[in-house]
Amino acid sequence: MIESYQLRLVKGLSGQAAMGHHLVQALNLSELEDDTAYLPLMHEEGFISIYSVPLIVKGQIRGVLDVFNRSAFNPGGDWINFLETLAGQAAIAIDNITLLENLQRSNIELTLAYDTTLEGWGRALDLRDHETEGHTLRVVDMTLRMAQILGIPDDELAHIRRGALLHDIGKMGISDTILLKPGPLTKEEWVSIRKHPTYAYELLHHIMHLRPALNIPFCHHEKWDGSGYPRGLKGEEIPLPARIFTVVDVWDALTSDRPYRKAWSAKKALKYIQEQSGKHFDPQVVELFLKLIKNELIKR
Repeated sequence: MIESYQLRLVKGLSGQAAMGHHLVQALNLSELEDDTAYLPLMHEEGFISIYSVPLIVKGQIRGVLDVFNRSAFNPGGDWINFLETLAGQAAIAIDNITLLENLQRSNIELTLAYDTTLEGWGRALDLRDHETEGHTLRVVDMTLRMAQILGIPDDELAHIRRGALLHDIGKMGISDTILLKPGPLTKEEWVSIRKHPTYAYELLHHIMHLRPALNIPFCHHEKWDGSGYPRGLKGEEIPLPARIFTVVDVWDALTSDRPYRKAWSAKKALKYIQEQSGKHFDPQVVELFLKLIKNELIKR
C-alpha cells in the first residue's frame, strides 16, 4: 500500500493540473513520456489511469487531488463535475485547517508574550518594594504546586499564576514614603497601605483577561478568622487560591531578609505558621504546606 509520495508541482500530470489550474487526465499511464518520479511506482502498483485536480481556494494552490485506477476508466461529465466539486471542498477544508493552526499559533505566542510581560511586572514590583530577589517567582511556584495537589482544575491554574505574579500590583497606588519607610508605620499609614488590595481590584477588574486572576491580589490579606482586610472575609468565604497564596507569601516573607529585619530561621517561621493555623491561615492549607516545606528542607 502506498502511504505517501512526493513530487515537485512543476513536473508530471499533477504539476500540469496545479500550474494550469484545471483537471488533467491520462487514460493510459504506460503511454506517458514523462520523467515524473512517481511513475515507476504507479506502474508497479498496476495503475492504468490518473485524474489530477488542483486544490484551489482564494486563487491559491493548496495541493493536488490525484485519483488512480487499476482498470480502464473513462468517466462522463457528471463524475468529472463531482471530482472537481470534491476538490473544491477539500481545498476549503485544508484552508480552514491552515487558518485555525495559524490562529492557534498566534494565540499561543500572544499568551506567552502576555505572561512574560506579567513576569516583568512582578519583578518590577519586587524591586520597588525592596522584596528579595526572586520572591514573586518563588511564591508562584509553590502556590501552583499546592493548588494542583488540592484539586484545583488545570484550566484555573493559569489564572492563579497570573494572580500570584500580580499579588501586590495594588501597591502601585501607595506612595514611596509609606511603602519604603524603614521604621514603624503610623495608624494613618497603615490605613493607606491596607488599601492596596482594593487598588488591585480597581486596576485589574477592567482588564477582562485578568479578571479571573483577581482572587489573589484582592483577597490575599484576608484571614481565616475574619480579622483580615479589605472585606473581613472569613473561612471558606475567602477564595481557595488566596488561602493557599497567603501561607506561601508569609513563609517567603518571614524567611527572607528585609531592610528592617533579618530573615527568620525555618524553625521559627514554621512554628509561627503552625500557631496561626485556624487564625490567619486555613488549617487544611497549613497542613499541606508544612508537609511540602518539611520535605523540601530535608532535601537541602
